[in-house]
Amino acid sequence: MLPRPEMVLIDVDGTLVDSVPDLAYCVDEMLKQLGMPVRGEASVRHWVGNGVERLVKRGLINELNGEPDAALYDKALPIFRALYAENTSKRSRLYDGVLEALAFLKSTGVKIGCVTNKASEFTLPILKDLGISDYFETVLCGDMVERKKPDPMPLLMSAEKLGVSPQASMMLGDSMSDVKAARAAGFAIVCMSYGYNHGEDIRDYHPDAVVDSMAEIRDIIDW
Repeated sequence: MLPRPEMVLIDVDGTLVDSVPDLAYCVDEMLKQLGMPVRGEASVRHWVGNGVERLVKRGLINELNGEPDAALYDKALPIFRALYAENTSKRSRLYDGVLEALAFLKSTGVKIGCVTNKASEFTLPILKDLGISDYFETVLCGDMVERKKPDPMPLLMSAEKLGVSPQASMMLGDSMSDVKAARAAGFAIVCMSYGYNHGEDIRDYHPDAVVDSMAEIRDIIDW
């Protein structure tokens, strides 16, 4: 059993929300406007997790790593942003167990926050549209910090804001970025088995626990 935290910070994409259907739609529509071949949802599912800018680059080159032509990227990014602003939550859904987990966490009295590399212009609408924004005492997005995850800065800023020590804090995430940020910040880290980790098994990064549903946090923590 893991010790009871005073604060739980939760990632968005791949942890709370399966956002790939909307992201894939926007990547493919962007590519169509640029006269390029579409990539499909399976490819996008492999690419998400490092912010919109990185996703656009991956869509342009059809690879996880590398850089597209700078002029093409400068043309593509605003197209994608406009598309995603209109399609933030049309196809995205909460994962099974998320509502149950959030309600349970609320009942324990722990502080609940949200930390994501996703920009606030997309994060805040998706949390509101999917009906979970009221659960969070703080929401820290990628454009609100100087350094995003895997840097520990967003986690440490959130802990400071809510008045909780890192040693009494826990992160719920799905990727190596979440594990690295949590370890660097001194947080406990629990990962979802179903998230976005570029095709790698999250267990290879040795989080404190891996669950198949967020609702399982009731059973692995000493409440």
